[in-house]
Amino acid sequence: MTDGDTAPAVAVIVVAAGSGTRLGRAEPKAFVLLHMRTLLDHALDSIFGMKESVQIIVVAPGDRAADAHAVAAQAATRHGAFASAVTVVAGGRTRQDSVDQGMSALLPNVKIVLVHDAARALTPASLCDEVVAAVRATGHGIIPGLPVVDTIKRVAASGAILGTVDRSELSAVQTPQGFPRAMLTSARAWAVQHGRFESLTDDAALVADAGHPVTVVAGHPLAFKITTPEDLERADLILHAATPAPTPPPAPTPPPLARIGSGLDVHAFATDDATELWLAGLHWPGERGLSGHSDGDVVAHAICDAVLAAAGLGDIGTIFGTADPRLTGAHGDVFLTETMRLVVAAGFLVGNVSVQIIGNRPRFAPRRAEAETRLAGILSAPVNIAATTTDALGFTGRGEGVAATATALIYPTPLAVHSAVPEQTHTPDLNWEV
Repeated sequence: MTDGDTAPAVAVIVVAAGSGTRLGRAEPKAFVLLHMRTLLDHALDSIFGMKESVQIIVVAPGDRAADAHAVAAQAATRHGAFASAVTVVAGGRTRQDSVDQGMSALLPNVKIVLVHDAARALTPASLCDEVVAAVRATGHGIIPGLPVVDTIKRVAASGAILGTVDRSELSAVQTPQGFPRAMLTSARAWAVQHGRFESLTDDAALVADAGHPVTVVAGHPLAFKITTPEDLERADLILHAATPAPTPPPAPTPPPLARIGSGLDVHAFATDDATELWLAGLHWPGERGLSGHSDGDVVAHAICDAVLAAAGLGDIGTIFGTADPRLTGAHGDVFLTETMRLVVAAGFLVGNVSVQIIGNRPRFAPRRAEAETRLAGILSAPVNIAATTTDALGFTGRGEGVAATATALIYPTPLAVHSAVPEQTHTPDLNWEV
């Protein structure tokens, strides 16, 4: 949890900058979907669930900072916090470089630092609380770990068994790993001074190598690291099993009905070559951009209209308008994030969104999965995007512009009470960065 009125004494650095090549996905590991939400989104649920106020720092790939901001904003909204509760910084070349970037963003009052892997997406909040309590009680480094249950053999390069390792002295360590801030800072400086920074990839090993004590406390089976496709499947099965079957309402009470909305947006191509193309939340280098007050992202705008229509909140023109100078050049994620805030505040969640892009260019198929992941991370719901042409008919067929239609399914949150609210009372919170 976070509390904007109290300066937190604990910070959690969520390392989410890894490529995750062993997972076999094109996107970075932290942005792979699990149960229709990114691994980073699940990991932030654990941090927001902690007992005390903490500073949350996400270290993301430099080119996915906007995605990380969007995921963080949705996680904060679910937990009743402001999007500013999460700081996003760009990661470095190595894990230690990334942790350094996170350390540089620590608030002055922070005394205890937890370093956590976004890939350990199902880690319970209670384990984070236990690590903090153990650091306070001991005054030194704490890492969670589980006993090794398999028999471990030492094996030569030839495959010959050299001996059996005493597993009573072994522990499979996890994250979050917690340290007093001063200890972690001095240990990192020591490692740099002695040329050990690159070789010590584990935070606890770095602290211990500098001569500081580190103790293992009981870990948790759910804090396993998602590294391979099998790990991802295991996590998905766990979430399926943990999701309770929906309880039917009492017989006289009809179940809450899903609501459907549709949206349409059209933009012409800009007449100059300087305007960049933004479509489906992605930048398309080398393509002529679309004209408009904002970035002209017809996909994002059509989705906004569809979601707002389903919730009965008006349309993108009513909510945002075209006269606000703060929206000049704004990208689609700005509109989508604010739309989601309004929809959630009105008592709804998005079930899924389907989009149809109509135009001759850009060639969309190679980046379809990337766009769907990007938008699903903002909406916290699956998004399907299709693209087609009009066989040279109409303005899209003549290559004069691009159109997009969207259909959104939303449903009421449990126990939500709805009433008819005049559209003009729904005004956007424009305290975001464009």
